[in-house]
Amino acid sequence: MPLVPQDLYDRLVVVRRDLHRYPELSWQESRTASVISTFLHSLGVQSRTNVAGHGVVAEIPGPAGVPCVVLRADTDALPIQEETGLEFASVHDGVMHACGHDGHTTMLLGAAALLVQEKDLPAPVRLIFQPAEEKGSGAIAMIQEGALDGAGLIFGGHLDRHYPPGAIVVSEGAVNASSDNFTVEIIGQGAHGARPHESIDAVIVGSLMIMALQTIVSREVDPSRPSVVSVGQFHAGTAPNVIAGQAKLEGTVRAQDPTVRRQLLSSIRRIAESIAQLHGAKIQITVTEGTPPLINHPEMATLVRRAATETVGEEHVLPLKTANMGAEDFSYYLEKIPGAYVRFGSQVLGREGYPAHSSKFDFDEGALAVGAAYYRAVAKIAGRQLNQQVAAN
Repeated sequence: MPLVPQDLYDRLVVVRRDLHRYPELSWQESRTASVISTFLHSLGVQSRTNVAGHGVVAEIPGPAGVPCVVLRADTDALPIQEETGLEFASVHDGVMHACGHDGHTTMLLGAAALLVQEKDLPAPVRLIFQPAEEKGSGAIAMIQEGALDGAGLIFGGHLDRHYPPGAIVVSEGAVNASSDNFTVEIIGQGAHGARPHESIDAVIVGSLMIMALQTIVSREVDPSRPSVVSVGQFHAGTAPNVIAGQAKLEGTVRAQDPTVRRQLLSSIRRIAESIAQLHGAKIQITVTEGTPPLINHPEMATLVRRAATETVGEEHVLPLKTANMGAEDFSYYLEKIPGAYVRFGSQVLGREGYPAHSSKFDFDEGALAVGAAYYRAVAKIAGRQLNQQVAAN
């Protein structure tokens, strides 16, 4: 038996390909929001637009006095020139849905179509179509606009080309890492390249910092706790015969454990300050904290595993293979209310080697039906739990 009616699946494919053809960057998702609201209106679902920019929030009614179950999708694209060769490839130069957000949005629209057909939902259901996930700030903006008001539980998911079509990946514990950025500005003393003794060489200071920062993960962090410190930019110098008096390092820090996250940031500061002092340079360190780690608590993992099993069968519910060091701002929602995050298998034969954020990324569109059916199942199971909690009180 199909996960969704064939006519609905066909409609979802059309919507996904339309969204893919016309991608929009973070905070610019106006056309995407219009497609979403038009689809919801066709179902008779009430929605609010222009929430936190171009976000859309829709409500499917349920019993009064019961907190709502929230389902969330992200809608923004990436600044990437598409090279998939798909017939519905992006028409916008330098903009592409390379992370599956076109699929996430379409899944949730499919879930809306399924849920409006349900009789006697145990709890109201709220659908959040969130902008600017790729900036790591869309979730915060939606929360500030009241997207979680009156909510009890929240659920989301992400397409994943590491797993076969039809699979749903459920795990407890860390699902995504935190993401913080740091900048180290080095102020030394410039000099002629022929007279290095008159300088405080910012290139030397910065190079030593880069090498020393790589020892944090390898020598200060428990190997069983995945973490990353990467320097992505090093700017210094103006000419080959001038010793640079200033330099700037910029990097990223990832951790799946909040304690390790704090340890990494503290160690970066300690090492940078020590090396600067050793060479007589001055520094300024700026840390920009980003998304916290996304962690599925055991109780919520059990709930979504039940929904996943009901949707695709126990044999297709898989564990997370390896630690995922990418960030996901769904974690901000989980700081406010309980919930869980899953991954949907979407591997395309022949494209296994093209990861998310690749110019050749694509996914198996069968995942659209899996996601829609899963969200219907989890909304009902979570709704019953919330309904029972209200009754018990």
